[in-house]
Amino acid sequence: MGAAIVSMHNAGKAYASWASPRERFWSLFTGSAPREPFWALRNISLRIERGTALGIVGVNGAGKSTLMQMIAGTVEPTEGSVTVNGRVSPLLELGAGFNFDFTGWENAELAGAILGLSSVELRAKLDAIAEFADIGPFMDRPVKMYSSGMFARLAFSVAIHVEPEILLIDEILAVGDLGFQQRCLLRLREMRERGLTLVFVSHSPDAIKSVCGQALFLHRGRAMYFGTADQAVDRYLALVREEANKRHLLLETSWNGPRTKADGEGSLRYGTGHVQIQRIDMRNGTGERRREFGLGEAIVIDMAIHSSIDVKNLSASFLIRDATGVDILGTTTFDERVELPPLREGASKRVRFSFVNCLRPGTYGVSVAVSRVSQRDYTDNILFDQIDGVASFVVTADPIRPVHYKIHQPVTISFAEANAP
Repeated sequence: MGAAIVSMHNAGKAYASWASPRERFWSLFTGSAPREPFWALRNISLRIERGTALGIVGVNGAGKSTLMQMIAGTVEPTEGSVTVNGRVSPLLELGAGFNFDFTGWENAELAGAILGLSSVELRAKLDAIAEFADIGPFMDRPVKMYSSGMFARLAFSVAIHVEPEILLIDEILAVGDLGFQQRCLLRLREMRERGLTLVFVSHSPDAIKSVCGQALFLHRGRAMYFGTADQAVDRYLALVREEANKRHLLLETSWNGPRTKADGEGSLRYGTGHVQIQRIDMRNGTGERRREFGLGEAIVIDMAIHSSIDVKNLSASFLIRDATGVDILGTTTFDERVELPPLREGASKRVRFSFVNCLRPGTYGVSVAVSRVSQRDYTDNILFDQIDGVASFVVTADPIRPVHYKIHQPVTISFAEANAP
């Protein structure tokens, strides 16, 4: 086990709770005590080893920002302990620490000084900061003239150039354009390889899984799961979908309560259970059961579903995920505009998805789901059953036709004379 750069033991943060601003105001004169305190975080224990990347996921109000502020040292725990052993560079709030009347150059110097760089070190890094921020002549202008994207560019550039041991990022990348976000993620991976410890809050599952090896799933101030990023994100998404199900089910008064789902191979299964996935088979183009495929072969996902209610507007789906937990490809019958027939109570149906294998060699996992949806904005979606990691398969390497990227998309190549139109 490596050295812990951040450790928390039963850490919690409580805030005074008042019924109204008026009650809080009069307490200044009467000395009355607040009501039951609001715990933003409670009983958080974790250990972040030096050089690792930890993602933090959860719905709004879960306690993510409070946790980050405790690591940054801007918020003291009400109970428990938080120990940090290293220089922290926090990106917790857009433009935090910036003087809006200062130019970009001046704010870069100010932020660097606050984070502990000497004037000599700062001067050596200013050009690199400006180059990565890539905001051109706006470096010479007051930051009050900046857009939110310019703020993000400058703040991120300063944070990564002060050579922090711990970098805290709280959703700040969400405000940048797509190209900037990709550059930031690439730089984070490079810094991770050089030993940076990263704590990263994001609502983007792909960003968390592609950058972080571990993740913490918070809900209502409590740690629901601490482990692999893949598992933490899956549990977070499961909670979001279950909450959406509860709201939609209130409108379906003719349905009975949730049903018990059959045992499955998947490590995570959720949904109302009114319609269930009973079996999944992986086959090749001739119908043979297979778990190994070559480039260009047909892959067939054969799904059997069973309904306990009368239902229409069903949609079946599949998702292929690589060994690092990144979603590669998938689709739904609803998105493909293939209408599944209504099912009566007690009826079953098989759905087959077939596609040509375009994946590079490696191991892949399959997740499947069945839901009810009729609106193109998915506002009436009810998830009946989803099984993550229900099956896996291997794509074999072909030395004659290697695949260098995640997928191979066939392309057409042609030639013409240099002077041809």
